[in-house]
Amino acid sequence: MEQQRPLLYLMLAFITFMIWQTWQQRNAPPPVANTPTTQGIAATNTAQLDVPQAQGLPAASANGATAGNVVSGKNIRVKTDVLDLEISLTGGTILQADLLTYPVSLDEPDNPVRVLDIAKSYAAQSGLVATDGSPEKAPNHYAAFTTEKAEFDLGDSDTLVVPLTWTSPNGLNVIKTFTFTRGKFLVDVNQTINNQSGETWVGSEYHQLTHGVHESEGMGLTSVSYVGGAYYDDKYVKVDFGDIQDTDLKQPIKGGWAAMLEHYFISAWIPGPEATNNYYTKFIPNNSNHILGVSSPLLTVPDGKAGVFKSQFYVGPKTQAKLEKMSPGLDLTVDYGIFSFVSKPIFWMMNKIHDVVGNWGWTIILMTILIKIIFFYPSAISYRSMAKMKKLGPKIKEINEKHKADPQAKQKATMDFYRKEKINPLGGCLPILIQMPVFMGLYWVLLESVELRQAPWILWFKDLSVMDPYFVLPLLMGASMYIQQRLNPPQMADPMQQKIFQFLPVVFTVMFLFFPAGLVLYWVVNNVLSIAQQYVITKKIVGDAAPVLS
Repeated sequence: MEQQRPLLYLMLAFITFMIWQTWQQRNAPPPVANTPTTQGIAATNTAQLDVPQAQGLPAASANGATAGNVVSGKNIRVKTDVLDLEISLTGGTILQADLLTYPVSLDEPDNPVRVLDIAKSYAAQSGLVATDGSPEKAPNHYAAFTTEKAEFDLGDSDTLVVPLTWTSPNGLNVIKTFTFTRGKFLVDVNQTINNQSGETWVGSEYHQLTHGVHESEGMGLTSVSYVGGAYYDDKYVKVDFGDIQDTDLKQPIKGGWAAMLEHYFISAWIPGPEATNNYYTKFIPNNSNHILGVSSPLLTVPDGKAGVFKSQFYVGPKTQAKLEKMSPGLDLTVDYGIFSFVSKPIFWMMNKIHDVVGNWGWTIILMTILIKIIFFYPSAISYRSMAKMKKLGPKIKEINEKHKADPQAKQKATMDFYRKEKINPLGGCLPILIQMPVFMGLYWVLLESVELRQAPWILWFKDLSVMDPYFVLPLLMGASMYIQQRLNPPQMADPMQQKIFQFLPVVFTVMFLFFPAGLVLYWVVNNVLSIAQQYVITKKIVGDAAPVLS
């Protein structure tokens, strides 16, 4: 029937959107090959192009840069109850960061997720630059530091302090201190300048994240998650690897943060909230390194005095409640895209429900029931409209037969009949129109929220963020969609449209085979509730003698 065409077009548009989203990720331009050395980002060159300049000074020229000798240095290991880090004594660069409380998979509980990874040229660098640019007056991330031991372990303590020391021949001493706290992925980083050089020291500190070429996660739905840089300038700003290659960012921002995002996990440098810092990006073609960083205002340290730069470094999961407390806007790295207006309240409510029931599967079911209650009235109006159309189906068929040779007369007669019977021909689209934004909002919640990663439900459902291994939920979803379709009014007269419409449960079932189990669980529960509501309304209007599933 004509009134069902908008519903058909809407469902086809949704399928097209999902296919396009996956195609866009899979067919992105191939990245430039990246072949990091064993020292990775510790490799330097004659111009040291990845060292920023102090604010107000011209940037170093990239012309004629050639690879130089690798600055060698030992690596130290730092272990807390949640972090296992490898830090190079060359510059105090964090080369590797394992999250001990987040296993790679449920099948590998002792294999932690690795966020920072030298093999990807993904590292966290920091250093100082003097106003004259001399490396003898300030240790950048190529400077040789020393420390008291090769391994640091939190043990039974609540805090762990890891000091790295650099001393220049002219009496300048710098201590870079990493302070770790039990249960936290946030690290305090101080760089203290003790000036005994006989002259005033003026310079700034910088922090930067480097990342090589990103390798796609393959064919899964998680491949649509954003991977790249971001910073905060009173709003969340993405700066992907293509942007870094195309343009050097130079942006003064008060406070803020600079981060690299990889699906559920991020690393971020968080400077002090009061100072106006310089945010920058740079691309190093020699090793295909993408750099996103932040440098501080100039600090003046008189001879015989000490000065300190204070900042924080985060490497861990995108846990929204904790990120929001660390720095304004950092929780926005949980990137729900254009559906944030739906996803955020959904996640907030789910979090509240989970605090009570303690299981994300039951949380999804209760959330679905709550959504159904909220939209009960508009859905009821829609189902009444469809039930009336089902009841009056024979009369509509008579009109179609009577004006079979005159499409315009048939359309006019049909619309007059709708007005007479007070039927909204588009009423059947309302449940789908309501459901689609909620569906997409929940899709991004399940895809992006680390809280639901590896979250169990019952039986074989050990991780609701991945597909159902036995395809039970997708098959139930297809069956429920078929029953819903049979409850609807008679199909449109066009045979081709009839076939497409009838085939939709099969199309959706195949598509949902690879969706996160939590998302399919929502759809199944929603369909069951809709069937119950639609059945009762249809029986009431059409009558008990009428076959509801005809």
